[in-house]
Amino acid sequence: MFAVAWVCCVGAGTQARAATVSGWDIAKIDGHDYVSVDSIKKFYNFTKLTRDGNSVVLENAKVEMKLKVGGNECLMNGVKFVFSNNVSTSGDKIYVSRMDLAKLIDPVLRPNFIKNAGDFRTVILDAGHGGKDPGATNSLNTEATYNLKVANLTKSMLEKEGFKVVMTRSDDHYLTLQERVDLANAIQESAVFVSIHFNSGGTGARGIETFTLSPPGVSHYGREFIAADNQSRTGNEHDSANIALATSVHGSLLRRLQKNTFDRGIKRARFSVLSGVKHPAILLEGGFMTHPYEARLIDNEVYQGTVANSIVDAVRKYRFAVGGKVPDKAPN
Repeated sequence: MFAVAWVCCVGAGTQARAATVSGWDIAKIDGHDYVSVDSIKKFYNFTKLTRDGNSVVLENAKVEMKLKVGGNECLMNGVKFVFSNNVSTSGDKIYVSRMDLAKLIDPVLRPNFIKNAGDFRTVILDAGHGGKDPGATNSLNTEATYNLKVANLTKSMLEKEGFKVVMTRSDDHYLTLQERVDLANAIQESAVFVSIHFNSGGTGARGIETFTLSPPGVSHYGREFIAADNQSRTGNEHDSANIALATSVHGSLLRRLQKNTFDRGIKRARFSVLSGVKHPAILLEGGFMTHPYEARLIDNEVYQGTVANSIVDAVRKYRFAVGGKVPDKAPN
């Protein structure tokens, strides 16, 4: 499954060049630039393209990418990504938006193109909520409590792997979103930022999802596009690294949980902690506090350890995929 993460990422400059290089079949659809699936097949060395009605599959020895005409989801080696624009057609050809090619597909397929992304030994862990803000609650406990438990487990494991870990909070106290951003940005060395959360919704809502910052021109997930969505934020400097890190963490957790979860996908949003942090950043939602089954899972120490292990494994693999060496393990 993890060929997808370790085929993975490209910097913004390289992405723009790739999308305009001679030979790309580009069309204007609904006011957006689109690129043909045939062009994607050729450029990324897919050896097979299969279309069955509205379903499209691109394959090579390492990656299987599934698309559906009219849909906005993409499965790469079983990991779900939510596109900014629907897959479309023009004539008899199938097209993917240029934004989704440049800001999602390309980073996932070419990780080693991200400049200097692997040069970090520091991981910032943000345990969401805390203090007067409990986050989601149920009859078992509060989200803030679980967030901190998982963050502490992750910290201990990362330190054993040789990483330096900075916590935005290490006890049950309240921090504003801006305070979290300021604490992260006070770290001068290269780092990655992982915000740990658990979700809430109706009793039927379940599964894991991972968020990265929406690139300029892409709206916050679940709402209509507004003019402010065209503005670049601090976190957009790392659009490619963000999606690569999200792919690693999300895929790692999916692998471990297998049939015990539902894949809600990797999505783009404009959460404050993603917009303002100057390091590559993601926000993980590790399950639903409001789902009867998942609530019990989240309360289980084994599950908490699984989430923590997944983050640690993902940070290690992400660092290697984007060109960095894994730090020496701490002495026993």
